[in-house]
Amino acid sequence: MSEGRQNNSIKMDWFSIFVPLSVVICLCVFFALMPEASQNVLLGIRHVIGDDFSLYYAVLGLGMFVFTLYLGLSKYGKIRFGHLDKPQYSDFTWGALIFTSTMAADILFYSLTEWALYASEPYIEELGGIQRWASTYPLFHWGPIAWSFYIALAVAFGYMFHVRGSMKQKYSEACRPLLGDKVDGLAGKIIDLIAIFSLIAGTATTFAVTTPLLSSAFATVFHLPNSTALAIAILVIIAVIYTFVLYIGMKAISKLAILCSYFFFALLGYVLFFGGETRYILETGFSALGNLIQNFIPMATWMDPLRETSFPQNWTVYYWAYWMVWCVATPFFIGTISKGRTIRNMVFGGYMWGLAGTFLSFIILGNYGLAQQLKHGMDISGYIAGGGHYADIIIRVFDGLPLPALGLLLLVVTMILFYATTFDSLAMVISYYSYKELPIDKEPSKGIRVFWSMVFILFPIALIFAQNSIHSLQSVSIIAAFPIGIVIILICLSLMKSLKEDIKK
Repeated sequence: MSEGRQNNSIKMDWFSIFVPLSVVICLCVFFALMPEASQNVLLGIRHVIGDDFSLYYAVLGLGMFVFTLYLGLSKYGKIRFGHLDKPQYSDFTWGALIFTSTMAADILFYSLTEWALYASEPYIEELGGIQRWASTYPLFHWGPIAWSFYIALAVAFGYMFHVRGSMKQKYSEACRPLLGDKVDGLAGKIIDLIAIFSLIAGTATTFAVTTPLLSSAFATVFHLPNSTALAIAILVIIAVIYTFVLYIGMKAISKLAILCSYFFFALLGYVLFFGGETRYILETGFSALGNLIQNFIPMATWMDPLRETSFPQNWTVYYWAYWMVWCVATPFFIGTISKGRTIRNMVFGGYMWGLAGTFLSFIILGNYGLAQQLKHGMDISGYIAGGGHYADIIIRVFDGLPLPALGLLLLVVTMILFYATTFDSLAMVISYYSYKELPIDKEPSKGIRVFWSMVFILFPIALIFAQNSIHSLQSVSIIAAFPIGIVIILICLSLMKSLKEDIKK
């Protein structure tokens, strides 16, 4: 064995590779062979955590939003990541990487369906009806609080990489200022395992929720029978694409991110300008933004103590948990690509690019569907509430567009590109976790990158075989987010300790 290979093997963290892999395999077997039992277990744990500890998620979400504003507006906002005269990436490339690496194909799925999920909720009717509130809550759940989880940790990781020059690219390393050498022992291993498991849970939930839509659209465009085999075949195709791009490295990932952005805007433009509902879409979106601004604090703090509708437990808690499990990897990735930027630029630039992309998607795609129900009588929310398949009703919505096959083809390509770009960034991050030490300017070996890209595909396939409901799939994220929330608090406290110490120096 060559000296280079020996050094590489010494640096590998085999514990962080094989323990998560073993757990993933066991979970895959459990979900695939015992779907009913797995669903009962998930729902039981979700009820205890999501219901009894819902305040934990709500306080953490609002607290993270306030924390990011403090970072951006305080004296710490001037601190620059690294010693570059200008940022490593242009603003557009940086923004495209942020948006496409954090938003998988689920943003398209939820943009098209989320308003309909709320439409049958009694709480929405109590507030004032579908027109006003079913268009507002998607912007709330994908808005500033959601992005604050990413942005706060992106600042922490960017500071760790580019200011402190950490050689260990791990979640636990961000806790070193607070925990000291304990992160080199059992405490650090527990933190990293929690992070890896949360990441796998988040990616599995995303794949399992949105793949049926992708396979249905694919089957419609190419006149194929829709089946579980087709869904798995599409997952394999996506895995091949993002594995190939990941094998090449960051240059290929950045180009794919820009390509994904172009297709995303093409899809939005197609619906906005050719769907015949331009005025309604823009006016409803404008009204929803105003409603969100006026009611942001009440929406963020309403907990329904009497559980009259359990709306915040069923939805707001789920979304904060969903973003928490995703913030294991995506802030890590954002931190790596932000060399040369200040903390203030990271905070407000991150909000600008993130909110611009998500709000455009929900306003255009969501409000087009809302128009089909409220103006043209298509009972989308009733169909979904009655147990109808999400994919079927979305395809019916696209039938109202000119050249619907073109629209569905755009949807399919954009979803595949979102998947590929997002999971490239995730696999790259978790590949860093596989090393005991690795400089931030060095990429993990191609073999490790390919290994993790294949592991990511196992759990989603098991969930698709199990055919769990969207409610039980949401439970995966809520359960995984509970321990990661504690780690997020530790990272934020560690960041503040580092900032105060370094400012004194």
